[in-house]
Amino acid sequence: MAAHTPAVRVRRVYGTPSPDDGVRVLVDRLRPRGLAKADAHVDEWPKALTPSTELRHWYHGPEGAYEEFRRRYGAELAAPAAAEALASLKDLATRQTVTLLTATKDPSTSHAAVLREEIEGAEE
Repeated sequence: MAAHTPAVRVRRVYGTPSPDDGVRVLVDRLRPRGLAKADAHVDEWPKALTPSTELRHWYHGPEGAYEEFRRRYGAELAAPAAAEALASLKDLATRQTVTLLTATKDPSTSHAAVLREEIEGAEE
């Protein structure tokens, strides 16, 4: 039987949950501001996959550039705890839709987008 192509979505955690979301995975280190735990409808929260505090501060500072952030975050994802959590998420994505949730204002240039690339790249 052929492996399922990962269906990985990236959405803001503040949006209305959809039945098409599948497993909703929060990928931010901190709980989203102003959003009650019950209202977030989060199924998993693998903190090992979140960027380090230092990397987040660097990226949101004056010198932060997306391509360099992608490189640095990729290096963090290679650490043992993150690699284990990433492998688990990749496996989950081969079986069902996974929606990565972030409070980031622009998810397309966030760690969630990098994480989606990592998950989808696993099948290539």
